[in-house]
Amino acid sequence: MRKIRFGIDIDGTVTCPTSLLPHINAHFGCNLVLDDIKEYDLTKAFPVDEKEFYEWYRQTETTIYAASPAQEYAKMILSEWQEHYELYYISARGLNVAECTFDWFERQGIPYDHIELIGSHYKIETAKKFKVDAFFEDKYDNAVEIHEELNIPVLLFDTPYNRGPIPEGVIRVKSWQEADKWIKELFPIEEKVN
Repeated sequence: MRKIRFGIDIDGTVTCPTSLLPHINAHFGCNLVLDDIKEYDLTKAFPVDEKEFYEWYRQTETTIYAASPAQEYAKMILSEWQEHYELYYISARGLNVAECTFDWFERQGIPYDHIELIGSHYKIETAKKFKVDAFFEDKYDNAVEIHEELNIPVLLFDTPYNRGPIPEGVIRVKSWQEADKWIKELFPIEEKVN
């Protein structure tokens, strides 16, 4: 019998949702905080030309990803889960940052069974391909669509940019500790009897 398999987004889910802000603030002369980000599209939060922003982002993404802190308790909980569940990270990051991404996981000591960088926010096909049993996400429309298409629980890590109404089956969580409680309820770990 195969282990329960989780599909896990990286940015804003395993990493802190504030990871980009120090870089944006330094380069664009802003003072943005997380509460200023009301939409997933960061260019809506401050006056910047979209093309200029994405050009800067492409040139800076490796630096940003390398410096991104992990969310509090992510390493501890994912390490505990690794014994009982398969951890498949499915990220919108492109293959151009594969080396940086794998280095980050090694440096942080965060366990994984597989990392898939798809270069797109559309994760449904990849989640289907890997037959994930639950998904962890911070992008609102991804969370809703993955749940509705695959009929699996999706844990949505709460941020100011993803506060739309959620259907039953999308579970809003504020921390990895809260995610852990839900997972233990949804996918109980069977204790081995000696």
